[in-house]
Amino acid sequence: MSKKQKTIKKAVTLSGKGLHTGLQVDVTFKPAPANHGYVFKRTDLENQPLIRARAENVTDTSRGTTISENGARIGTIEHLMAALYGQEIDNVLMEINGPEAPIIDGSSKFVVKALKEAGLVDQQEDKNYYEITEKISYTDPDKQIEITIFPDDRFSAHVMIDYDSRVLGNQYATLDDLHNFEHEVAPCRTFVFFHELEFLLKNDLIKGGDLENAIVILEHEVPQEELDRIADLFNKPRVKRNSEGVMNNLELYFINEPARHKLLDLIGDLALIGRPVKGRVVATRPGHYANNLFARKISSIIKQEETKSYLPEYDLTKTPVLNVRQIMDLLPHRPPFLLVDKIVAMTETAIIGVKNVTMNEGFFVGHFPNEPIMPGVLQVEAMAQVGGILVLSSVPDPENYATYFLKIDKVKFKRKVVPGDTIVFKLEYLAPLRRGIVYMRGQAFVGDELTMEGEMMAQIAKNK
Repeated sequence: MSKKQKTIKKAVTLSGKGLHTGLQVDVTFKPAPANHGYVFKRTDLENQPLIRARAENVTDTSRGTTISENGARIGTIEHLMAALYGQEIDNVLMEINGPEAPIIDGSSKFVVKALKEAGLVDQQEDKNYYEITEKISYTDPDKQIEITIFPDDRFSAHVMIDYDSRVLGNQYATLDDLHNFEHEVAPCRTFVFFHELEFLLKNDLIKGGDLENAIVILEHEVPQEELDRIADLFNKPRVKRNSEGVMNNLELYFINEPARHKLLDLIGDLALIGRPVKGRVVATRPGHYANNLFARKISSIIKQEETKSYLPEYDLTKTPVLNVRQIMDLLPHRPPFLLVDKIVAMTETAIIGVKNVTMNEGFFVGHFPNEPIMPGVLQVEAMAQVGGILVLSSVPDPENYATYFLKIDKVKFKRKVVPGDTIVFKLEYLAPLRRGIVYMRGQAFVGDELTMEGEMMAQIAKNK
């Protein structure tokens, strides 16, 4: 039997300081519908913008993974992401009232504990696995970094780290099954070298760091005076002098805990692919920057394959779902600005519309006389009109409503549209219609080629 998508049964909140900002922050995990994915909401900002936890939204990887979208950002998310992925949770909304996730003890241990207390629940939809069918690699020869994923029937990960450190040496860590994540990886804390502490603090980082949420590595014996000075610099309690090794305020859970933490980080960064993956990951000297480039590479391959698989099928010989007269009963647009000729398929959450582009289009007179090309803005308008039909078809009296687009985002043009082309538009909801607001993804095809794509947010409102 296919595994089902999972969310949590009830909301649960974690509180703590951000590692780098030092700000006290609360993050509340909430149940989310199937195919929702991992999404943050900045409740402390105006309009409470949403930030999707996706590899393409990563904007900073220095000392943590930061994502940004809709003018907002969330930093140091990797431990939260690792906990969600390790618990095989697919859909969750995370409401957070600050710019950085709480560091807590520097691991995923307490995040996993909170999620288990909230309880996990299967959803009706099957898990949307991406199965690796051939080797995918990212390499950086200068830094001796290599991350590769091989085909397998489940997810596993293997990590080797080497910092040219006498204390750490070469370390290895392995997770053969996600069922072992909670006990073998989640408790493993982040680590830092003692000689880095002052530099990080002076560069406006690790303001929330202390000896309780990080393993501090001493490469050589440090005088007590220097330990005291650094403790005072951080305004933290002093610790007694010790020889090289791990600072004696804590004991390691595993002899290879640093390598296991790098494995935790890798899992958290790969969670941003957006789909659970079946494959065996082998990583040498991974870090957030390399992890993200690797995740983006996989995401790009998935997107290319999805584009092909999402190519809509339609039969021009069949009676359309809506002809142009029926479309005009829904939309207020009229020629020459009506840019949809027919609707060939429609469900409650998706729609396929067709626009036949002819040389008689008025815009070709000036765009351009010697090389007629359909303006990109009109392609977007045509896609918006198809989306408007989907939205208006959900109300009993569509003639009394209008659709107003609030935002058009991530629009990309892949090829020219010229006279003689037939554009097929496919739009689908990215989230359910709520409070008159809808979020849609649209694609435009000419033949079997993706021509244009984008995302749209719209509001349906009654006419005055």
